[in-house]
Amino acid sequence: MATITELRARREALAAQRASGVARVSYDGKTVDYRSVAEIDRALEVLDREIASAEGRRIVRQVRVMTDKGL
Repeated sequence: MATITELRARREALAAQRASGVARVSYDGKTVDYRSVAEIDRALEVLDREIASAEGRRIVRQVRVMTDKGL
């Protein structure tokens, strides 16, 4: 399993590539080609969960729904 430092390095590289609009990410001598921004976003979410797990914390997501009576 990767260390927290390695996971953070992977996340930083991926986030930088996403911001630049390039779908190819290289780190530790490895290269990954992503097909879409959505795929990169999913990979970032997975890395966030792995980092949180390695640090012993949970990621809590909240969804807030607001409605009205159509007034």
